[in-house]
Order: sequence, then C-alpha cells, then structure tokens
Amino acid sequence: MRRSQHAKDMTMTNPADAFEVPEQVRAFAEKGVLQARDTYARFKDAAQDGNGAIEAVFNAATKGAHDYSTKLLDFGQANTNAGFDFLQALVGAKSLSDATELWSTHTRKQFGTFAAQAKELTELTQKIAVETAEPVRTGASKFFQPVA
Repeated sequence: MRRSQHAKDMTMTNPADAFEVPEQVRAFAEKGVLQARDTYARFKDAAQDGNGAIEAVFNAATKGAHDYSTKLLDFGQANTNAGFDFLQALVGAKSLSDATELWSTHTRKQFGTFAAQAKELTELTQKIAVETAEPVRTGASKFFQPVA
C-alpha cells in the first residue's frame, strides 16, 4: 500500500510547480521576445513603406516620361518652325551669296540650338532619374537603420 500512496502523491503534485525558471533565463527569453517583436514591426513597416515606395517610383517615372515627351515635342515644334522660317527666307534670297549666308547662319544657329536642347534633355533625364530613385533610397534608408 505504501507504494500506491507514493504514486497517488506524485499524481497530485504538478511537475511544473517543482520547476522554476532562473531569472537570467527568463530575462534572456523576454529580451529575445521583445527583439523579435521589434524586428517584426520594423519589417512590417518596411513592407508597407516598400509598397508606397513602388507606387511613388511609378508615379515619378510616369511624370518623368510625360515631361520628357513634352520636351521632345516642344523641341520638334521649335526645330520645324525654324526650318520653315529658313526655307521662307531662302526663297526670298536675291542672290546666291545671300542664300549661302542664310544657309550658313541657319546651320550655325541650329547647331547651337541642338547643343542646348541636348544639354536640357540630359539635365531632365538626370532629374527624372533622381526623382524616380528617391522613393527607393528613402525606403531603403528606413529599412536599414541600425537597431538601437
């Protein structure tokens, strides 16, 4: 009977009650849980920011493409008008020397215009690239901030 009494005592006692977690282990586990929650929150925020960044990239790229095509159309119109003006002046030339002078002046002017237009398109392209990349750079800097 003694043996059954001992077995009965063992079933009444909860083994978890006899096991106590040391304070250092408990503190370490709590710190790990807090860090995991912080990391998850930062990852979630970064994912949400990433979605916003992608939308901002597409918006900037669309605006940039519109600005670039508008600029090309403006240049095309200006160059076409300059060509028509040149042809009209050439038709009104009174001599071969006048026509040669008109041709030379128009050619110099157009080379200068083309150089200025190329410079303007280069600057616009750089601006578009920076504006398109900015949301990605901002989002990446938020995601890769050092843990405090």
